[in-house]
Amino acid sequence: MNVTELARKLKITTNELFDVLPQLGFDIGRRAIKINDQAAYKIINNWSVYQKQLAASKLVAAESQVTAEALPVKKAVTIPAAITVREFAALSGFNVSKILTELMKNGIFISMNEKIDFDAASIIGQDLNINVILDQNEQTADSQDGNKLKNIIASQDKSTLKPRPPVVVVMGHVDHGKTKLLDAIRATQVMEGEACGITQHIGAYQIEQRGQLITFIDTPGHEVFTAMRSRGAKVADVAILVVAADDGVKPQTVEAYHIIEQAKLPFVVAMNKIDKPEADIDKVKSELSNQLNITPDDWGGKIMCVPISAKEKTGIDKLLDAVLFITEMEKDKIVANPKAAAVGTVIESKIDKGEGSIATILIQNGTLRPGEIICFNNQPLGRVRMMKDYKGEIVVKATPSMPVRISGLKASPSIGDIVEVIRANSAAAKMRLGKIKKDSFKPSISQRPAQAEEGISAKYVNIVMRADVLGSIEALEEALEKLNTAEVKVKIVKKGLGNFTESDIHTALASKAVVLGFNVQTNQAVQMLAREKNIIINSFNIIYEFVDLVKQKMEGLLAKQISRKELGVIKVLAVFKTTASGQIVGGKVESGLIEPNSKMEVIRNDAVVAGGELVGLQSGRQNVTTVAQDQECGLEFKGKPVIKIGDVLRVYREEKNIKEL
Repeated sequence: MNVTELARKLKITTNELFDVLPQLGFDIGRRAIKINDQAAYKIINNWSVYQKQLAASKLVAAESQVTAEALPVKKAVTIPAAITVREFAALSGFNVSKILTELMKNGIFISMNEKIDFDAASIIGQDLNINVILDQNEQTADSQDGNKLKNIIASQDKSTLKPRPPVVVVMGHVDHGKTKLLDAIRATQVMEGEACGITQHIGAYQIEQRGQLITFIDTPGHEVFTAMRSRGAKVADVAILVVAADDGVKPQTVEAYHIIEQAKLPFVVAMNKIDKPEADIDKVKSELSNQLNITPDDWGGKIMCVPISAKEKTGIDKLLDAVLFITEMEKDKIVANPKAAAVGTVIESKIDKGEGSIATILIQNGTLRPGEIICFNNQPLGRVRMMKDYKGEIVVKATPSMPVRISGLKASPSIGDIVEVIRANSAAAKMRLGKIKKDSFKPSISQRPAQAEEGISAKYVNIVMRADVLGSIEALEEALEKLNTAEVKVKIVKKGLGNFTESDIHTALASKAVVLGFNVQTNQAVQMLAREKNIIINSFNIIYEFVDLVKQKMEGLLAKQISRKELGVIKVLAVFKTTASGQIVGGKVESGLIEPNSKMEVIRNDAVVAGGELVGLQSGRQNVTTVAQDQECGLEFKGKPVIKIGDVLRVYREEKNIKEL
């Protein structure tokens, strides 16, 4: 590709391109005429990311040239486990731009409405002389469930504890091949069932390696599933961090590693896509070492890095052997009492039209059997009517580390809930079970009335949305929350599981809401009502397309700014023709560059006497698109015919600037 063509595609000058290429690692010399196609398209496809990096470099360079700002007296700031940049700036007393600059210095490129975790806040807090403290109330609430299983297992008689299959979580960047890896491991084609090959729900599966069972948790890869990936890590014993050998460490790779690190999980790195010609294993190892401080075992470190190709199914056995090796090292921790009452974590929850409330539970201690009563926080959810394994086959018991889908519940648990078995022979348990109300555990899918928000100037996009499972609802809410700004916000007036109902259409009509569905359908009666009420039902199976539509609606509410661009000034030398709607005059351009289809002001004695439009422009009796300074021209003025010889015509153009989120 020609260098000039690449510059044109990037909308910068050739000189600017030559300046930035060395900074991006593509030093081709300033005399080069062409650039390798592969490099050119890599630059084009990643230009938005490169722009952020270049902007960050400029900010850091500029800041290093000025005198360091006097830091305030060190103070303590208490924050939750996750907080938006804007909220953190308000609490710390710094401008948002200052916080963003500090984040950029640490390699974090996000907007002011996105969230940072406690660790990131602590790091920049040190640079800003702030003592960042985690909210103890939240920490206690978050740790209660996390410690619950530990306490249950710790309370067991050690003689009853037996080894159980390890639970493995697979994490990494969105397109680095996690699902393809699981396909290769379990020889099923999950990816074909997912929209665009992106896994959109947590799933759990079991395989056998060298006579030993291993449970895999498949975590969704797209960035809006951060919360779901974190939850996946909380129930795992071992992690596999997938990094593409042709792409290297990406932002989600860093995020996944931080989740693994916070959960204190032993892990192995799977370097995928080694079958590709552009794969560079040494480069990946170097990035892991430099960016994440992960030193591969063959470089003298402790982390096993296994080259694999999920597509060609090579290196899979070595990867599984690495998992078994870690399991052996951690065998004292990977234990459970199979004879105890079952305890497990909900990894998926949904409402099925035929089966009612169903949940996928990963059993972590004890054995679950049909007929037993499941409870959450001492409140019964229902009796297990039927259990199916990940293949959809009916099972009569679920042992530790086994994922199982149960039906027969009278209420839906939430993802991440730790559920326990109440012994069926308990009379009190049966009495409590009979008193369960259908909606006892559905606060997250019920209608939420619109509430007054702070700030009277903000505009709102009302949303009525439905999704197939609770995990999708959570992910969508998290993604939409990131879009909120001071000027425009998302307000979810109603949300629910399952297909659309007529009630959704009536709610949308009353609240003027956008109707959005994710992996759900609309029956004929609802479709007819929607057409009758002129309501559009938007259905999606790709989550970021869902979010993009909401973003467009929000941007449509942002105030449009009109800016004035001065083009030039003309001195009137002659008036050739005057009509009721305008004039044809001649003049000389005193400054600027005049263009047709512009606006004009007629100025006489330093006062504006009229305004109109410049609709035609000639030079040398030829229609032209521009007339430069010191050139004479003829022009057609559309407006009140007041122009006289000696008047000054100020030519300008109005441009509408549409804000973006």
